[in-house]
Amino acid sequence: MAWQFNGTAPVFVQIADRIRGRIVRGDYPPDGQIPPVRQLAVEAAVNPNTMQRALTLLEEEGLIQTRGTVGRFVTPDADSISRARESVFRETAQESLRHALACGMTREELIHYLTKEGTE
Repeated sequence: MAWQFNGTAPVFVQIADRIRGRIVRGDYPPDGQIPPVRQLAVEAAVNPNTMQRALTLLEEEGLIQTRGTVGRFVTPDADSISRARESVFRETAQESLRHALACGMTREELIHYLTKEGTE
């Protein structure tokens, strides 16, 4: 099934976010090979050039590396993956806070709600 994209960010950025999520979740383990560009492009239903651009972005971040003609692999550096994970969590929290404040919710109310939801 094709991936769903929204109009708020370029598609290649959304693709990079999704693959970054797979890396920090461990779906693509450290030093593990990720699927080839064409396979990922078919899965996402995007042009291979768009997928290539997303993977290049992740390479620039140091999360994946190309190994000659063998393919692309997740970095074996656990610290890089940990930093990426923290960054994803921080961005998610900041986005949630922005939305909550825009709706009139206080930080304290958001924290209470998140704590309550996390225990149910």
